[in-house]
Amino acid sequence: MSRSRASRGSVAGGIGLAVAALLAVAAPAPVSAAPAGDAPSASASAVADYYAPAEGRTGEALKAALHDIISDQTKLSYSQVWGALGDTDEDPADPDNVILLYTGRSQAKSEHGGDLGDWNREHVWAKSHGDFGTGIGPGTDLHHLRPTDVRVNSIRGNKDFDNGGSSVSGAPGNYTDGDSFEPRDAVKGDVARMILYMAVRYEGGDGFADLEPNDRVGNGSAPYHGRLGVLKQWHREDPPDSFERNRNEVIYSAYQHNRNPFIDRPEWVEAIW
Repeated sequence: MSRSRASRGSVAGGIGLAVAALLAVAAPAPVSAAPAGDAPSASASAVADYYAPAEGRTGEALKAALHDIISDQTKLSYSQVWGALGDTDEDPADPDNVILLYTGRSQAKSEHGGDLGDWNREHVWAKSHGDFGTGIGPGTDLHHLRPTDVRVNSIRGNKDFDNGGSSVSGAPGNYTDGDSFEPRDAVKGDVARMILYMAVRYEGGDGFADLEPNDRVGNGSAPYHGRLGVLKQWHREDPPDSFERNRNEVIYSAYQHNRNPFIDRPEWVEAIW
């Protein structure tokens, strides 16, 4: 059943300042040493120290300062992503399972692969948008890689994000049409913050395309992702929750040692865009 883009309801809620806890790491830990479950937490002052070079800035100056901060990271191989997602997206109610992004289904960590019913590694910033593939770099960046149902991942494909379309069978609350995909309400903000993280982290200076959001769909292989106005709306209506904040901590403390600033400081979305 089709819906117009204007007919989607909004999820109420404002964005409070989500200051995530930070674990100070003296030296990068090996990827195999990642803990499962909740990441350790520390003081808000440590988070403030991490972002200190960006304070007081707006617009392009803020974007550039955040790029410098979050570009200092440990990089994973694509094969290492399997195990990492088992920690970053672990079901808080069942440590043997992960929560799938689009369906919200809790599924065994071991049930990953390419068969129907499995979960696989979804590039929320579609890897064809900038043609970065699955090589080390944006293709393996945990801040936008999530476990998803194989079939739903295929339906999403490389579509941009926007409101509207027909219901996705087997994934209640998700909608799609010929050029866009709308995720369920509970993860709309997550999707927005992952896209905007990628736009700040990858600015074209490290051998990869300069990734940027724009206000259109149908971007194809261009290094753009839309729809910016809708992503900002989703960010406002679905602020960071405990699952997303914990995910940010696990990525920081155990794997990449960098953070998604729009989870920690949601107000910076409007300050840049």
